[in-house]
Amino acid sequence: MSNNFGVFKTVKEAIEAAKAAQKQLVSAHTLEDRDRFIGGIRTKFMANMDMLTKYELDESGYGRIEDKVAKTTGAVMLSQGTEALPKNMYASDKGLTVEYYAPYGVIGGVTPVTNPIATVAGNGIACVASGNGIVFNAHPAAKGCTAAAVRLINEAIVEEGGPDNLICMVEVPNMETLDEIMASPDIQLLVGTGGPGMVKTLMKSGKKVVAAGAGNPPSIVDETADIEKAAEGIYGSSSFDNNLLCIAEKEIFVVDAIFDKFMAALEKVGAHRLTREQADKVTEMCLGKTPNGEYVANKKMVGKCANVILEQAGIKIDTDPRIAIFEAKNDEPFVQTEQMMPIIPVVRCKDFQEAMERAVAAEHGNRHSASIWSKDIDRVTAFGRVINTTIYVQNGGTMAAFGIGGSGTNSPTIATPTGEGVTGPATFTRRRRFCMAGGGNYLL
Repeated sequence: MSNNFGVFKTVKEAIEAAKAAQKQLVSAHTLEDRDRFIGGIRTKFMANMDMLTKYELDESGYGRIEDKVAKTTGAVMLSQGTEALPKNMYASDKGLTVEYYAPYGVIGGVTPVTNPIATVAGNGIACVASGNGIVFNAHPAAKGCTAAAVRLINEAIVEEGGPDNLICMVEVPNMETLDEIMASPDIQLLVGTGGPGMVKTLMKSGKKVVAAGAGNPPSIVDETADIEKAAEGIYGSSSFDNNLLCIAEKEIFVVDAIFDKFMAALEKVGAHRLTREQADKVTEMCLGKTPNGEYVANKKMVGKCANVILEQAGIKIDTDPRIAIFEAKNDEPFVQTEQMMPIIPVVRCKDFQEAMERAVAAEHGNRHSASIWSKDIDRVTAFGRVINTTIYVQNGGTMAAFGIGGSGTNSPTIATPTGEGVTGPATFTRRRRFCMAGGGNYLL
């Protein structure tokens, strides 16, 4: 087969190529080989990072270039390899049993327009580590940069002596190609990163789904917090890539005793504060309503820089703040809607109890992400119990849970609706059990 480096005209060609490559991977290569392939992918991506991230920004129009570099670097360099594949052993005088985490074969994947390259890199590396092939249905508005990332992964694997086309995609993706991927008997597992519509679509397939869905992450700041540190942390985290990340703080609940001090600290680190009238203008432009009355983000404003959004709303500023902030009422649509814009509502709360109740309500049971800035461990514990999110961070931005300002591995797919949480190589495996019965191999 000639080198296609993973990009094909049809879904059938992509699946057949990934299927052949996956069989070669598991039959002709060791776990050490897989780690070598992953090392090659990391080297190749880092050497082409500027090109890839500029391509993504130019094609999608979302985010900030410096943040895309940091985001994609994290997905590439902090992702897990074969070391993440566990092995369980059970031994007694009755025999020895070993559990292995084996690949599914070929996985079907969906990538978002908000984080296309990082998703391909992170899930691609996880598939190589776990022994799977994958066929992506890219978001049509980011198919070019996604194809560039797919080609780089396959080039890196081939250069390290591995099979071509382990990571594949269809050149012109759409809903019809996704339907074809979902219907294929060669696809036994689907992984999707996107919104609730994507999750619902994948669930209709009747196959096992690993899905990252919606989130509306709240953050609480109480009177015990280091106010300056909290302001700096929230400014950096909520503004990252113009708030595109699903884990990024979308609304802040601050106790009344330190509210004014916190707002001043946010302004000091660079946030632009909106007046009530300006906030109303921005809200009207940035959020629309569905026929059933639910607020949704204006896609034209998603991921845009704060000064661009403000200018579109008729608000002229001479600076480029990473976020714009305003004092919001608890029931305002910017508080209750996952907007993915660097416009951050800050809600004044009479005390910690009210802040906690409001934060839980605003998260809407997505069980996605949340943070708290507090030195009171009892409060941290209480909020953690009731918010019940997959990602929960104390005294840091939510990205800290992914190794950026804290400890952790990185993954672009946080599977909240389906319960896998932060995904990695083991997520895309089947547990197999091999038993040596009758007392065999027990040496005690």
